[in-house]
Amino acid sequence: MRLSLAIGFCTFGIAAYAQAQAVHGEWRYFGSDKAFTRYSPLEQIDRDNVSELRILWRRPAVDPTLKETYSELRVAPNFRSTPLMIGGVLYAPNGVGLMRALNPGTGETMWEQSPFAPTIDEAAGQSPRGVDYWRDGDEERLFLTRGEFLYSVDAKSGELDADFGDQGRVSLHRYEEKAGRYNWTAGAIVVGDVVVTAGITGGAGDGGVIREAVPEDVRAYDARTGRRLWTFHVVPKPGEEGHESWGEDSWRYSGDLGSWCCLTADEELGYVYIPLTAPTAAYYGGHRPGDNLYSNTLVAIDVATGEKVWHFQMVHHDVWEYDTVGPATLGDITVDGKRIKAVMQPSKTGFLYVFDRETGEPVWPIEERPVPASTVGSESLSPTQPFPTKPAPFDRQGFTEDDLIDFTPALRAKALELVKPFVLGPMFTPPSLRSDTPDGKKGTLTNPGWWGSGNWHTGAFDPETAIYYAVSHTWPSVYHIERPTEEGATLDYVVDDEGPNVPTIDGLPIVKPPYGRITAIDMNRGEHVWMAANGDGPRDHPLLEGLDLPPLGIAGRAAPLVTKTLLFIGEGSDSIPGIRGREGRWGKNFRAYDKLTGEVLWKMELDAGTTGAPITYLFEGKQYIVVAIGGKDHPAEWVALGLP
Repeated sequence: MRLSLAIGFCTFGIAAYAQAQAVHGEWRYFGSDKAFTRYSPLEQIDRDNVSELRILWRRPAVDPTLKETYSELRVAPNFRSTPLMIGGVLYAPNGVGLMRALNPGTGETMWEQSPFAPTIDEAAGQSPRGVDYWRDGDEERLFLTRGEFLYSVDAKSGELDADFGDQGRVSLHRYEEKAGRYNWTAGAIVVGDVVVTAGITGGAGDGGVIREAVPEDVRAYDARTGRRLWTFHVVPKPGEEGHESWGEDSWRYSGDLGSWCCLTADEELGYVYIPLTAPTAAYYGGHRPGDNLYSNTLVAIDVATGEKVWHFQMVHHDVWEYDTVGPATLGDITVDGKRIKAVMQPSKTGFLYVFDRETGEPVWPIEERPVPASTVGSESLSPTQPFPTKPAPFDRQGFTEDDLIDFTPALRAKALELVKPFVLGPMFTPPSLRSDTPDGKKGTLTNPGWWGSGNWHTGAFDPETAIYYAVSHTWPSVYHIERPTEEGATLDYVVDDEGPNVPTIDGLPIVKPPYGRITAIDMNRGEHVWMAANGDGPRDHPLLEGLDLPPLGIAGRAAPLVTKTLLFIGEGSDSIPGIRGREGRWGKNFRAYDKLTGEVLWKMELDAGTTGAPITYLFEGKQYIVVAIGGKDHPAEWVALGLP
């Protein structure tokens, strides 16, 4: 198998590649680069002139001609698309997941991929977060996942590559018993001539009642032919490392783990980094004794062979849905005078795990510390969990009375009363049974909740300053489980969907703010530099009237963009799952922060909240910033900002 790096920058280090991008002003991967830094060294828009930013163009999530052809087509407002800008063309999945090429200066459509079959069902879909680009001589291809297929699209014409798979696409469907429909909200990554996919097949699901599910293995395909090259089993089979961590033959039926988010690659090493999710039935694991490798694990895979190079499991035997879901970010740092090629992996737990990306050795010690045991049935949790000694967590962990709001004595007293029916404790306090007795507990109230502190949006890295920007939210959950009552259930305990939610005081969160934050971390020292609330939050709540409060932050799951002097970030959207119907946990503002201090330098209220990650590029001498937006009251679209 040939593994040439046809794009032509394999000799660059990551910092050098970022500088090379600046010359062309491009954005070559949906994380900016394969290192997923979300960084651009462009500086035409800076501290001094950012206040002059204006909307230069805007375009709907699908071209009007597609809507004319399919009049019944509905476009979801949760428009996740992050474009690429390569060779003077914007490439992005549109609002139904078809590739689209746009003029970077006007947003006008240059071409839009046609559905594989001329039906409304085939035209309908959802946008993935990103795509990747491949070139060999005059051949240019775009690779994207849409529905249950991996597509290869000619970047010049928008036509499918007939030599790839079956007329331009490869099926990613799994045919094992209990397999659900393949799904992936991220996108493929190309390393040399190899296209790597992950994803989620599903089955039992987080709130299901059956233990049987299919694991979504990592798969690789030849960029020219679509031939499968290798498969990495995320639930190890007999003879593979980690097989013994699935006790009582649970490897035979357990699954429901894969990768929700974003893949990262070091093209010099030829490694791809895969963050993997929680296993079957994320809140009860009595049927799967052991640590359950490779759930909640960062895995480095040699792209040439499909062999694992190293791995690290962030959560053993997960029962909190603490997926390793954010993108692994690559960057060079200097620790105690030693230059380290690092990989930085955020977690739902609020930890940032930092490793030598070649060897997997932790940059700072990671300690196995005792955690609470379960009191539920046959559940046997790991007695310890890994705690990084540096950096400090970038958001709140655990839940005690000290975490409750104290804006006024009355609010404090009300919050104390509301948490009495719940089990409280440090992070990794396990889920508990809900009791219906008057003095019984209604479940475990803890933070982070199932949404995590970090998620797909967490993280951007500045290779010039070695500062990592962790974007997070404080959003606890109640973990309550019960005996199943559904016919055909194969789990001993299941999520209690009818149980209580996290209590609020007339919609006001009972935990202290900020509810959404940005934490700047000096990765050379492993120390926090500054923390700022992202968004005003519920400062205008009637119960807070007359109080002089700072910004309280919004838990909106918005992604950052870092440039030469600025950090750009939105507030999330009411169309994002988990936010819908929760007032005060999304917003329409888009801000620029001074990246060295956290000071807000500029903001603009858009017509809806941000749904995708922002990008920046240079076109005909002008710097643009483009971000996808959408909401329950506003259709999905791209908005392009720039100087007048």
